[in-house]
Amino acid sequence: MPDPLFIYGTLHPDRAPAAIAPTARLLKPFGGGRNGATIQARLYDLGAYPGVVLSDDPADTVSGELFILPENPAVLARLDDYEDFRTSDPAASLFLRQQTLATLQDSADAGTEIACWVYTYNRSIL
Repeated sequence: MPDPLFIYGTLHPDRAPAAIAPTARLLKPFGGGRNGATIQARLYDLGAYPGVVLSDDPADTVSGELFILPENPAVLARLDDYEDFRTSDPAASLFLRQQTLATLQDSADAGTEIACWVYTYNRSIL
């Protein structure tokens, strides 16, 4: 099974914009619906959407949810396209798809760390 996707904003199946909603609805909650988690990052309000930047500071946490990515590569490609992640040119991407660790919050396994993907903002935050 591929690593889950940590969602903290507009990709959430319940609030995705029309442009990505059909794809977002293909994501299934990790852990049978008890999928709350946190990552070590800072959350920024970028106006039309949020963005996270991974952090080394343990005090920086962002809450979100983990979702299972379908095994269909077209789903991941559509998510990458929507987030403007260009696998062939990451430096020019608006967001990067990066691996990090999420800490489970809502299950019997609370406190367990799980490897996951997350879309991180790829521009300077001033």
